[in-house]
Order: sequence, then C-alpha cells, then structure tokens
Amino acid sequence: MKLTLGIAQTSPKLGDVPANLAHHLELIERAAAQSVELLLFPELSLTGYNLQDLVYEVAARPSADDPIFGPLLSATHDHGVDVLVGFVEEDRRHRFYISQAYLSGGAVVHVHRKVYLPTYTLFDEGRYFAWGDSVRAFNTRFGRVGVLICEDFWHASPPYLLWLDGADMLLLHSASPGRGLDTSDRLASARWVERINQAYAGLFTNFVIHANRVGFEDGLNFWGGSTIADPDGEFLIHGPYFEEALLVHTIDLNQLHRTRSRLPLLRDERTGLMARELARILENSEQGMR
Repeated sequence: MKLTLGIAQTSPKLGDVPANLAHHLELIERAAAQSVELLLFPELSLTGYNLQDLVYEVAARPSADDPIFGPLLSATHDHGVDVLVGFVEEDRRHRFYISQAYLSGGAVVHVHRKVYLPTYTLFDEGRYFAWGDSVRAFNTRFGRVGVLICEDFWHASPPYLLWLDGADMLLLHSASPGRGLDTSDRLASARWVERINQAYAGLFTNFVIHANRVGFEDGLNFWGGSTIADPDGEFLIHGPYFEEALLVHTIDLNQLHRTRSRLPLLRDERTGLMARELARILENSEQGMR
C-alpha cells in the first residue's frame, strides 16, 4: 500500500484565526489537487505560537458546529484529504490545551493534547496551558498512527508508548524556534531535532513524519525543515529551512514489512520486563519520599 503525504510548512499569523483558517483551506485544496491523502500542519497552526493572553480569545472546540472546525471538516469531506491541524482547545471546564486534531471524511477522529509543556528559558507554556494526560495510538484508513506535539517527542516515553500501542506512523508537529549554530552554520536545534527523528524511525522501525512551522514571532525564528523518515531511519524528504512550503511525497507502507523482517525489534520487545521495572522504580521513588 502506498500513501501520498503532504506537509504544510506554514507561517501562521499570530492570533489571526480567520486568516490562518483561510490559508488552511487553500492548502487543503492545493494538496488535494496533488493527490495528497494525509496532510499535516504544524503545532498551533491555526493560531500562532507565542499567544500569551490571546490564548483565551483564540480557543476552539473540535466539532462541526464550531465556526473554525466546521469549514475544516467540510473540506476533509469535500476533498477526500485527512488533515491534522494545530489549535488551542478549550474544554467544557474552560481549561486550555495545545492540541492537534485528526480530521477525516467530515469527522473528528482523534485529538491529542500536548502532555509535556516546556516552561524554561524562552518557553512559558505552563503559565497558560493545562497538561494533556493521554498518549494513545488510533486507527485511520491508512493504518494505526500516533500524534505527538513538540516537547512530547523530546521525551522517550511518548513515542515508545505509541509504538507499543500499535502506531506504525508517528506524526510529529512542532513550532520549534532556532537556537545556536553548529560547526557547519546549521542551527543546532535543527540538527538535534533531525537526529531524534531519524533515531525514532530506526529504533521503532516506523515512519516518522515531522511538520515544523516557519516565520517570526516576537524575536523567535521558526526554522521549518520538515521531514519524513522511513523505518530504516533515512530521510525520504527534507523541507527547506525558513520558507513556507507544501511538501508532497509518496511512501510505501510495505517497507514496514521489509524492515521489520530484517530487524525484528518490535517482535523482541519485552514489555512485561519494562512494566515490572517501572513498577519497581516507582515504588522505590515513593518510599524515598516518605
């Protein structure tokens, strides 16, 4: 089975949800014209990243009667493209989350709430957002996938949990700002992210698809460089740095069979051992706090 993927490497307008929505709808149409079946947008693609007190004004609820999600759901139905969009989610108790919604055929299939909120150096997410509390894979018409948002995949446990939960594709979404330079004048943050993505693809013998945004916000420069890595840990496509782009690439899902036949890491994973040792570590930690 082959799957044509699209990555919309966008530069959202901070706090301007109507303008960002219009751009999403345009890109969905463009992607459909190129036979894209699954289209990824970056973290907070509908709102921009450095929102601060705007968080409470731009929040949405992923349902057909929401003025933002209604048109998006219609677009997935009309164009036959599954879409992942980044947004601020408000729940019924008025808590706010950095979320990513998977939309397909006019329906909301899955919503992932960011579970790790960086609140250090230039990041201040814990001041404005609530923590998500779930990491789960889910079924799509292309197979079982998992969604993570930025800091979620800097921690080893969320990708590992998704792998164990049956995800054959890890869909990663970020608003990653540039920091530092390496010896070749490439951003140090870009180099580190790219290495992590390749490592996860190879360790979990999965496809890893990463959508990162571009543009400037309040001194932050988002670097783009979106990628698709195959189950051998090799990049199949690499987006440009610092430029908006619609990347399109067709992957062969049969590569999962070829790689895992040669490298049966999933078959040999000892989840029972992992569960026992985690229980021991947690018990020891609790005893140490008494």
